Amino acid sequence: MDWRIVGAIAGQELRVNSRNKWTVSFAAVFAALALAISYFGMVTAGEIGFQGFTRTSASLLNLVLYLVPIVALTMSAVSFTGERGANELLFSQPVTRAEILTGKICGLFAAVAAATCFGFGLAACVIAANSGAEGSLVFLAFAGFALLLALVFLVIGALIAAYCGSKAKAFGHALFVWFFFVLLYDLLVIGVTFALKEHTANQFIFLSLFGNPVDLVRVGSMLALGEPAVFGAAGAALLKFLGGPVPAMLMLLSALVLWIATPLAAAMRVTNRQDL
Repeated sequence: MDWRIVGAIAGQELRVNSRNKWTVSFAAVFAALALAISYFGMVTAGEIGFQGFTRTSASLLNLVLYLVPIVALTMSAVSFTGERGANELLFSQPVTRAEILTGKICGLFAAVAAATCFGFGLAACVIAANSGAEGSLVFLAFAGFALLLALVFLVIGALIAAYCGSKAKAFGHALFVWFFFVLLYDLLVIGVTFALKEHTANQFIFLSLFGNPVDLVRVGSMLALGEPAVFGAAGAALLKFLGGPVPAMLMLLSALVLWIATPLAAAMRVTNRQDL
């Protein structure tokens, strides 16, 4: 693989998506929501004002888990099922399909990362000015998990687009994947555990964590926040089986890397078999 070609394709993809109104809208909406959550996060407790970095990270978690996957899946579906003429021109060049796929994913990730970092960065500047820098490393780790989540779903989106071909079909599958991982998966896991004995249920919860990248990021973020009381059943089972937060964090990061590598390899396999 020629990484100069990959870089050129990634740069072109970044330029195209930087001018995309959806990317700009995501950056603006994410920044506004991050600031609003930081300011109004404690309104139910009768407090209004900017929270520190740790509290803001905990409050932002659900927003990231809902918003980042759908944005990544949508951008990936649009990019890989774009104008037919442009794609045919790109694939007719003397470059491999693996280079095209890798370059487009890198460019998409750079665009999503820029938009996400804008939202986190603007919130971080305001929070630091009002509440101090305590907990900023936790906030940085949380932002890193958000970017990993984006990369996972960009690669999944590329696989969906390669498999579906048409934009409408890719969008439909992308929405189903988002619904399954973000909303349905945990309900299915909870339903299955009711039919199992306690010991088997605990093992099932532990294993089910690795079947959902959203859960991996949720538990990893809570580990970074250092809040064991809110890990949930999957996080508590993980800590129990692995014997501490450090082995658990390494296991979570390894699983996320696998979630990136496996769909990427599958997308390359599907793309190489297509008659374009």
